[in-house]
Amino acid sequence: MTARERRAPLSPEVPRRSSLNAARRERELAALPDEVVDVLVVGLGATGAGAALDAASRGLSVAAVDAHDLAFGTSRWSSKLIHGGLRYLASGQVGVARESAAERGVLMCRTAPHLVRALPFVLPLTPLVSRSQAAVARAGLHAGDALRLAARTPRSALPGPRRLSAVETLRLAPALRPYGLRGGLLSWDGQLADDARLVTALARTAAAHGARILTRCRAVALAGDGALLRDELTGREVAVRARAVVNAAGVWAGGLVDGVRLRPSRGTHLVLRPETLRGLSTGMHIPVPGAAGRFVLVIPQSDGRVYVGLTDEPADGPIPDVPEPSDGEIGFLLDILGSALDVPVRREDVAGAFAGLRPLLDTAGPASADRPGTGAGKGPDTADLSRRHAVLTSRDGVVTVVGGKLTTYRRMAEDAVDAAVAARGLAAGPSRTARLPLVGAAAPARLAVLDAPRRLVQRYGTEAPLLAALGRDDPALLEPVVPGLPVLGAELAWAVRHEGALDAGDLLDRRTRIGLVAADRAAALPAARALLAGSPLAGPAPAGRHARPDKPR
Repeated sequence: MTARERRAPLSPEVPRRSSLNAARRERELAALPDEVVDVLVVGLGATGAGAALDAASRGLSVAAVDAHDLAFGTSRWSSKLIHGGLRYLASGQVGVARESAAERGVLMCRTAPHLVRALPFVLPLTPLVSRSQAAVARAGLHAGDALRLAARTPRSALPGPRRLSAVETLRLAPALRPYGLRGGLLSWDGQLADDARLVTALARTAAAHGARILTRCRAVALAGDGALLRDELTGREVAVRARAVVNAAGVWAGGLVDGVRLRPSRGTHLVLRPETLRGLSTGMHIPVPGAAGRFVLVIPQSDGRVYVGLTDEPADGPIPDVPEPSDGEIGFLLDILGSALDVPVRREDVAGAFAGLRPLLDTAGPASADRPGTGAGKGPDTADLSRRHAVLTSRDGVVTVVGGKLTTYRRMAEDAVDAAVAARGLAAGPSRTARLPLVGAAAPARLAVLDAPRRLVQRYGTEAPLLAALGRDDPALLEPVVPGLPVLGAELAWAVRHEGALDAGDLLDRRTRIGLVAADRAAALPAARALLAGSPLAGPAPAGRHARPDKPR
């Protein structure tokens, strides 16, 4: 594919160039040893997929690999929010807050308006929130709105904050305890239809610009001029040559490059079924007693589930493939939630729980190539560590990007590619991703008139009619995979044909989020396996521990 073809506008009606599947993976992996790519990216979370898109859209040849799957790590364990930086203002991280607000505007208004919507939040003014605390919170909300204005995000995308009466507050959140409620503070932020869907859209958009997107391909060793890769499906090792290497492996980055010191922080969420907080039409900020500026978030999802989170606890020791919430964290979240509800949520009401690890840079000691080693050491609580990202270059030229947040993935990717281009003298122009629509993106007015179910439009944008068309030949694909769940069979079929899904774990745990509730995952597993068995594009079943399904929780 020529540089001109890589820069050509995408055509959502013809997904062939952006399609990821087992056949394309096999073909592109086989060709890789015969070439020298401009940029090799390791890690296909939001930052890695974003770096692949950034480099490919500049006309560079790109290969991007991951040991597991798209969005396998931290990127799929977020709150699904695109933050405007309000909570960073509270801790004095003004630069991080400003950057977050700017990147939120990019996603909502230009690159992914089909995946990000405005979500209202209520901060209930319960007896546990003093009048002085309420005044500080209100001032913070208006400061956050000033960030929105500075980022030039229009009011049509994000309305302004205001005070609510007690009656208005209870209408939006009927589960709140009415006794002593003085009202609430209403604010707005961005919410993703799904974080893993954002990563999938990034990877497919990068593929449409010529990037090779290779999952189940582990980087065994990295150097400034390439890597040794292992195909996790076959065990075959492949040496890849590259002019520049970007390490975007998140919490695993320190295991690939000496001198990168991380202090992972675990964030845990609960998953509640729709009936648990019946009537909730807004998110909630529930203050954590005794912790100024800290809140537990209650976040309704488009599928009816509700997430409650999140914690910020140091995660010492080996890095697991799939982090597990602790009993203490689950209890903490339930306690804070119960402080504001009329009827507390019980342990047996929790349908599922998930945890993710933030790849925070260890600021307790020098973070440079002069201090080798990885892992967490003694230092400040992870809640106090900066959320600013860092781009580090090793002695042999590997560029590593760590820290940051899901909201600012694009800026992180841009900075990493800038560093790689400068270090290796690559011929490439400036980043284009601030104005480059992702696969499926369109203005809300266009999305509103698409002939497809609303759920598909919210998750696939302009490609939604193509998913709906799969039901012409097989009407069963327009039925739910499991009765009572909104996920359609067409979504699983599309994931195999166009989104690189190779096994049931890819389908249930990342392309859809059925797997967040263990009982739902078990019910949907036969359908996923049957679809994979009947698809000519499905590759061989992954072997070994690296490709195991996620442990249901």
